[in-house]
This record gives sequence, C-alpha cells and structure tokens, in this order.
Amino acid sequence: MSSATIYDKDLLALQEMRTAVRKAKEAQAIYQTFTQEQVDEIVKHVAEKAYQSSERLAKMAVKETKMGVVEHKIIKNQVGSKDVYESIKDLKTVGVVREDRANKLLEIADPFGVVLAIIPTTNPTSTAYFKTLIALKTRNAIVVSPHPYAVQCTKAALEVCKEAAEEAGAPADLLQILTYSSMEATSQAMKHPNIQLILATGGGGLVKAAYSSGKPAYGVGPGNVPVYVEKSAKLDVSIKHIIDSKSFDNGTICATEQAIIVDKTIKDKFIAKLERQGGYILNNDEKKKMECLISPQPGRVNPAIVGKSASFIAKEAGITLPENTRVIIGLEDKVGKNFPFSLEKLAPIFALYVAEDLVDAKRICTQLLNLGGRGHSLSIHTENDQIARTFAVEMPVSRILVNTMSSIGAVGGTTGLKPSMTLGCGSYGGNITSDNISAEHLINIKRIAYGNKSVDLPKQVTTYQDLFDDDEIRETLNAHISNELDQALIQSVVEKVIKKMS
Repeated sequence: MSSATIYDKDLLALQEMRTAVRKAKEAQAIYQTFTQEQVDEIVKHVAEKAYQSSERLAKMAVKETKMGVVEHKIIKNQVGSKDVYESIKDLKTVGVVREDRANKLLEIADPFGVVLAIIPTTNPTSTAYFKTLIALKTRNAIVVSPHPYAVQCTKAALEVCKEAAEEAGAPADLLQILTYSSMEATSQAMKHPNIQLILATGGGGLVKAAYSSGKPAYGVGPGNVPVYVEKSAKLDVSIKHIIDSKSFDNGTICATEQAIIVDKTIKDKFIAKLERQGGYILNNDEKKKMECLISPQPGRVNPAIVGKSASFIAKEAGITLPENTRVIIGLEDKVGKNFPFSLEKLAPIFALYVAEDLVDAKRICTQLLNLGGRGHSLSIHTENDQIARTFAVEMPVSRILVNTMSSIGAVGGTTGLKPSMTLGCGSYGGNITSDNISAEHLINIKRIAYGNKSVDLPKQVTTYQDLFDDDEIRETLNAHISNELDQALIQSVVEKVIKKMS
C-alpha cells in the first residue's frame, strides 16, 4: 500500500468523523425535545431488538476478532442489552427528576449532547449495546469509534440499535459509527468542539488520551484482579466459581481474576481440587516456556494470547495439556514487570501464590494491584464475613466480589452491582469515578434553589481604608506600584493591622 493511499484513508476518516459529529449534533438537538415517555419507548425497543440479535452478533464478534467464546459472548450481549435496560428503565432523565420540598430544591436533568464512545476489541458488541442504551436513555447522541480489529461486528451492533431507535421514533442520524480504522480520526474526535463527553473503554494509552483531551471523560484502568481463597472458603464451590470466571469468554473481561492467593494451610487440598476441576499446574520447564509466550518483552503481555483458549495457548508455547484443561496455572512467589504470571493476562492463565497468613495475603494482593490493577476489583472466597469487610476497607479497589465469579459479578451479572461494561477505578486508578458507569453518569443536573432562610448583614462594616491612615495607605500603595515591598514593610503593615483590630 502506497503512502498516498494511507494518507487518503486518513483524510477520509477525518471527513467521516466530522460529518458524523455534525449529523449527531443536529439529531441530538431534536432528540433533546423528546418527552420521558418517548425516550423510554425508544430505549425499550432498542433493548429488545439488541437482545434478539445477541447470538448473531456474538458469532460475528468471535469470527472477526478471533477472541472469546460464542456462547459466552451471547451472555455478554444479553447483559449489555436486557440487564442494562432493566437497571435504567425507571430512571427519570427528562425534566424535573427530583424534588426536595423540605429544602425547596428542584433537580432538572439535561443531556450532555454528543457522546464519543470508544469500544474495545474484547467486548465489541456488548459494549456498543450498553453505551448506546445509556446514551439514548439520557437524550444524548452517540458517535461510536470501534476497535480496528472489530469494526464490522461493532458496526452491525450499532445498526441494530439505529434501526430499532428510528422504528420507535428517534431522529435519523442520532447514532453514528466511524468505520475507518484511524487513530488520528479518533484523536481528533476527542478534541472536536461538538463532542461533549468521552466514554473510553480500552487500553491505558487510549484512556490517557481521553483524559488529556480537555473534555469530560469516563475512562477505566486495567484490572489485574487478585482472588484470595481464605482458609474458611468452601473449596469445591469457590474453585468452580474461579475456573468458570477465568474461562468465561477466555478471560476477556477486565474484571476477571488474574492471580490466585491461597492460604498455606489449605494449599495442598486446594491444588488437588483445582486439578480435578480442570486446572493444570505447569512444571518448571513448562512455566518458563509459558512465560516467554505471555510476555516476550518485559512488562508487556503478548496480544496473541488475549481471548484464546487454554489449548491454543499451550500449543503456541509447545506444551501438551490434558484434554479436560480449562485454565493454565503457574506457581509464583514474586510480583513485578519481569514476572509474566503476575501481569494482567486477558486469557485463561493464572498465577498461584501461597500466603503464610492473612497479613501476607493482603501484602500479595496489594503488590498485584499496584502492578497494574489499582482501583479496579478484588475477589475473595471466605465464610468469614469480617475478613471480607476488612479487605474491603483496606484494599485500594472499587469493587470487592465475595463468593462469586469476579468477571460476571463485577459487571452486575451475579451481584447487585449496576450492570455495566465500563467499570470506573476511582482516584486509585486515575479515574474520575469508582462507579459502574451507567445512564446517571450521562446527564447534567440543574438545580432550582428557592430561598428558605435569611441572613442579617452587619450594619457597620470595616473596609481597608478604615485600618490605615492616609499616609500609611499611600506609602503601601506606592511601594506596591513600584514593586518595592520589602520584608520590613510587610512586617510593619501586619503589626499595624493587628494593633488596630485588637
């Protein structure tokens, strides 16, 4: 491909982006006038059509990205459509949304305008569903920027939503997608004057770019999630949760467990049960081979393993696995960029650490989070609720998942958390919020405040001139104008002020 062809593609991408933003802005101006009833009907119809297309789009996503498992992506699509809808359907997003009669306060919802939604390759259709629904619910327009490796499936997901929205009465052009794979166009879109909010789900560089754009942005950090198996845990159930979670869609959810920390007193029993449920413990030679595959360059995970099955990964590493293997496990005792098993691996690969006691478990978890998962999530399996609460208080994370699958639990699938495909990491991870992002994050709240108390101002007031005589004021002003204020003069003025006020 010639440089001229590449240059022309970038120009086309920039023009497509500018046109998309313009059309979205014009459509949003119309959509902003819709009633709550009109909005709710549109959102309901889009959610229904998206849910019905879950299987078709799951197959498209796996085929195009070569990541994940079709059956699991169907579940993701269902969460991103039906579960998200159920969580937002009763939310008021038009007009007066709250009234505090006692304090004479009214809250009025107002949309941001045009939202730029950046979609990851790991969840290309479910995230498109999710971001579209929360944008529509809040009377925003949306411009979707898909991952270069998932353009077609993300486009198909948006087309389902667009067609359904317009069938229910939404303005044409309210939903837009950028079909050219251009980082330059995405970068320029972030800074476009008619983009009012950025929803960035993706790699660290992308999230930093969103936060550096000068626009309001919700970005999310990495999720190097530790899972602590405390000695009181019900091992059979806990191990099932952990393996099911890690193998779900081949580990592509950022809230998936990355390293197991098990108490020393139950280590042998835990490993035996782990192997019976499909975990394979690598020997030393196999571990070295796997380390080279996981991280050919220190601190960087090989993208070729992301979303791949345990059997595929083992074959690439030159390792033979038993047929029932679901996850690959390497025994580890160190944490750092030079220790590949301690990194965030969006694949069915675990590090396994043995903790001497509770204090040691906290130390290992903290080190793993500091390596690359601060603010995201931590999973714990225990029958001692006080220990779970202690971890919640002490760990620098936004979500503590107790006795459940971390991957699905964090996004609201098996817990009471808000269903979401974008999980904030709070200030721990450099994010503006620690919430599961949803519709309430996409509206401005205006407040009408009526006077309900009075303030009596003093009848006599003291001004600057009252504290000095004319000569002192003139001396100070002249010194200030000529930039000749020195330490002695400042001290003198301070003493005079104190004297006059005492």
